[in-house]
Amino acid sequence: MCGIAGFVASEEDLAAHSVDAVLRMTERMRLRGPDAEGVWKGQGVALGHRRLAILDLDARSNQPMIATDGAYSIVFNGEIYNFHELRSELEAEGVAFRTTSDTEVLLALYAREGERMLPRLRGMFALAIWSAESRELFLARDPYGIKPLYYAQTERGVVFASQVKAVLASGLVAQATEEAGVAGFYLWGSVPEPWTLYRGIFALPAGNWMRVRAGRAETPVCWSDIRENWRQQGTRHSAAELQVTVRQAVVDSVRAHLVSDVPVSVFLSGGIDSGTIAALIAELGGRAEGITVGFDEFTAQPEDEVPVAAAIAAHYGLRHHVRRVSRTEFEQEIPRFLDAMDQPSIDGVNTWFAAKAAAERGYKVVLSGVGGDEIFYGYSLARQLPRSARLGRMATAVPGGRHLVGGLCAALARRHRHPKLKGVAEFMGTLEGLYCLKRCVFLPQDLPLLMGEERAREGLERLGGLRLGGLPPGMTQADAVDDAAGACLLDSTLYLRNQLLRDSDWASMAHSLELRTPLVDASLLNALKLCHMGFTGGVGKRMLAQSPMHPLPEEIVARPKTGFAVPMTQWLAAATERREWADIPLLADRATPWTRRWAKVVMDEGFKESR
Repeated sequence: MCGIAGFVASEEDLAAHSVDAVLRMTERMRLRGPDAEGVWKGQGVALGHRRLAILDLDARSNQPMIATDGAYSIVFNGEIYNFHELRSELEAEGVAFRTTSDTEVLLALYAREGERMLPRLRGMFALAIWSAESRELFLARDPYGIKPLYYAQTERGVVFASQVKAVLASGLVAQATEEAGVAGFYLWGSVPEPWTLYRGIFALPAGNWMRVRAGRAETPVCWSDIRENWRQQGTRHSAAELQVTVRQAVVDSVRAHLVSDVPVSVFLSGGIDSGTIAALIAELGGRAEGITVGFDEFTAQPEDEVPVAAAIAAHYGLRHHVRRVSRTEFEQEIPRFLDAMDQPSIDGVNTWFAAKAAAERGYKVVLSGVGGDEIFYGYSLARQLPRSARLGRMATAVPGGRHLVGGLCAALARRHRHPKLKGVAEFMGTLEGLYCLKRCVFLPQDLPLLMGEERAREGLERLGGLRLGGLPPGMTQADAVDDAAGACLLDSTLYLRNQLLRDSDWASMAHSLELRTPLVDASLLNALKLCHMGFTGGVGKRMLAQSPMHPLPEEIVARPKTGFAVPMTQWLAAATERREWADIPLLADRATPWTRRWAKVVMDEGFKESR
């Protein structure tokens, strides 16, 4: 796990200040790679890298890495889990290697196959490869978008990096606010890809590659779209057949994610996802330690995962470490937390403290159970949204139905002060609209109070506008085989991609920790693509729990889902009382959800220039 950066000039001669700009970017990302720093200058290009050494710890694997013949140069962030197999194939064809790293395998494979290599890679990655002959830069990201990559077109050329704040640190990009990013954050609690908070800085979309020629970024090309998984009907399987397929696929993924030359730990909560990963680590002979975060506010409450996690660790004979976090520590960490946050998010606090705990134990690698609900239909949305969508479509089909529902919801909103009721009539007619009601933080009509009329209008328009019965701003269409699959598609391409994975990256890398996601894996998704319709109604998560040879205990499987919770309501009660929000009715009421208050804190204190 590392940080990459670079600049491709519009002219062949690279000015000295351009190299300095790359050095400023790598310095901004020093925590992503404290083990080594490198900058390489070519004709019209400069590449920079910060290394967190996980595979082949020798300095010979430092980056930028240059091919022996000088034809290609690479900077790479992530892990290629099947690099041993790819290396063996290349060696059989006569390729000689100087290192035992996955980076050198990527370099040799690209020299042979170009962009055609991408579907063969199993892993998480953001990479940049410079061709000395054609003088073009090749950029690419993994299918899920686990590893971030941002770029900006300037008059002098293209600048790119693993973090938005690193791109800004280059000094080559003006720090102008992108209203689509601000509006997107207030709507969703995270900035929807490909937008950022800054005008002209974009995320290379997940599963895309792009070339930069003569200092100009070309149109990104999609090479892998995970949405295809939920667009396929699949085939019928017996329960026994389905269980065998799930076990084989999940065991294979966990095994792949254990490839490392340093010790590995696991974030261990009281849930099925991390519990299954812990069980399979033990089954595969791993010696990982479970890391659990505990909070005094949850003691003896259903949200307290410490006793359950301890029981799972004991059941599988794993070492277990509990790290307790107080409100005082949370308040002390807020400045550091917000400085590390690369794009605004209402999430990430849980991962921040879990990563801090793992780093304190001396680990560089941790496995996380994130993504299990999206692939195995674990969220309640997969059950609730189809029912709500049927009712919503029926109501909108009745003449005057939308108007009647709107009046009723407006009355209920005044009485019960539920902030999203006023949006029901507008969004109830589509699955996407109902998903927005469930996942959004603020409604589109709330944004003028937060941003001002003009900024809100511009932001919503740039996100795609707001059309009655159409897609809410910042969304993709849920064109899946049915509404349950549509809910998982939306969660995977919005909530998981823009929030959970992005937060997992910056919150772990701020502690120089590589976070791996065995349940967010394109090879796993492909192995289960014909099975997913059999995962509804809780079947998928139960099969996940049954995938180890010694399945999770029934009391774990039957335990009500609590999620990776943090006592933010209690912590923010005191932290937000001191803020003057009387002029913002959305926040002044004590009944305001903590997500709304925290969103304002994040913007006010972490991203002041974009308010």
